Amino acid sequence: MGNMTLLREPKQRKLLISAGFSWLFDAMEVGMISFIVTALAVEWQLGAEQIGLLMAINSIGMAAGAAIAGLLADRYGRRSILMWTLIIFSVASGLSALAAGYAMLCVLRFIAGFGLGGELPVASTLVSESVPAAERGRAVVLLESFWAGGWIVAALISYFVIPHYGWRLAFLIGALPVFYALYLRRAIQDSPSYIAQQGNRLSIRKRVASIWSMKHRRATITLWILWFTVVFSYYGMFLWLPSVMVLKGFGLVKSFQYVLIMSIAQLPGYFTAAYCIEKFGRKFVLVAFLVLTAGSALWFGNAETEGGLIAAGICLSFFNLGAWGAMYAYTPELYPTAVRGTGVGFAASFGRIGGIIGPYLVGMLVAGKFEITSIFLIFFITILIGAFAVLIMGKETKGTDPDKETA
Repeated sequence: MGNMTLLREPKQRKLLISAGFSWLFDAMEVGMISFIVTALAVEWQLGAEQIGLLMAINSIGMAAGAAIAGLLADRYGRRSILMWTLIIFSVASGLSALAAGYAMLCVLRFIAGFGLGGELPVASTLVSESVPAAERGRAVVLLESFWAGGWIVAALISYFVIPHYGWRLAFLIGALPVFYALYLRRAIQDSPSYIAQQGNRLSIRKRVASIWSMKHRRATITLWILWFTVVFSYYGMFLWLPSVMVLKGFGLVKSFQYVLIMSIAQLPGYFTAAYCIEKFGRKFVLVAFLVLTAGSALWFGNAETEGGLIAAGICLSFFNLGAWGAMYAYTPELYPTAVRGTGVGFAASFGRIGGIIGPYLVGMLVAGKFEITSIFLIFFITILIGAFAVLIMGKETKGTDPDKETA
């Protein structure tokens, strides 16, 4: 298959799959929390605002993790920070199984979020730097496709485990990746471009100043708008999917089934984006997939029938996750190696603020008896703002080398 050509190189294939599994575990953790809170709401009698707050706290941790891990990855290397973030979120997930009450669970979700938020930008930066420019975008989108695998695993665990064995066992399963970190230590190395820059590390202050310098300011503003709108809408919509299905009149188990079907639709979304990104460029894929995501969100919010909901949900998953893949491929390509971790981490961190506001806003609107239709209209408008920012301000990065541009 054309979009798998990069996997001919054994070292790159190993890196992609190794980093991909850490990405899968990350997604499994995020996916499981959306199912767990649906069960917790019943067991602990949580209101919509409390559920929204619990999800928002997870995202506050992710925002902090993305910024700090990005800074540390430029200082101490991509590989070691990738391993440590994996360990942090796995341990915090396992401890979440022992949570005695709401407040304790909130603290542990913050710590887990810190690890989760840190791991994603570091993994995408490492893969982006380790493959040739001609295959870079495709490689990062394929890395992102492991996210769908994680959501599918989360949906399966939630479908088979939570109803029979409870949510605590689901959290314990989320601790298993800690063992994977030991494997990663031996399996992957830092990227050649990072190793080449070993002698001239910039200070934190210089790195932060660089991403806001005249040279990079436009790229940074574009990325921050893009990340905010994509993360705000994704977490606002997808973390609430099981609950929205219940609100639309479907039972809990039925809702889990539907969300599993919608999650499977993410995979062809990634593979289509992976094919298109090297053929048509980053900007085209981002703008097209975002506009189609916005349309799907509007459709989902207005769907009344079972078939309509599933069809809209499938399209939402397909285009939204394809856009995520393109965004992760695009972001590292706008900065040189010396500040790449910082630039990617800060963009992801700012995006996570959207991930804090999105679910909490939905919680407040649901509690205030707002129509699902008007809630999804907000996401429709937000996603179009992100698409418009890339269209007007974004530059095409296909085949470019930011290190040579700065030389």
